[in-house]
Amino acid sequence: MSYLPKDPIQKSQLMLDLIANRQEAISGNIANMDTPNYVRKDIEFSQYLNTMNGSLETKLSQKLGPSGVIEAKQQTLSVTDELAIMQKNSMLYGVAAKHLTSIITEMKTAINVGS
Repeated sequence: MSYLPKDPIQKSQLMLDLIANRQEAISGNIANMDTPNYVRKDIEFSQYLNTMNGSLETKLSQKLGPSGVIEAKQQTLSVTDELAIMQKNSMLYGVAAKHLTSIITEMKTAINVGS
């Protein structure tokens, strides 16, 4: 992805989209747990977040690693591991959603003060 938004709402939307895509990859791993020769997939995206220069983006990028859909080297899948990764990813989504909510609240306050 070459487009990296500068608008805080667009940045938050990108974070939410990337985290949601990772959740889909993890769900696919769980669904294919018993599929012969299935290779675990993941989405890591610090490349996107590192370029956004915000503290939340930096923290998320440190937690989530480099960008893109990858096929993990690990051939064996563990339901426990995948569920733990999914739970962590869900918490990150919650943090990103709260961040977006705070941006919108700040904008509403600025609009109301300016009126």
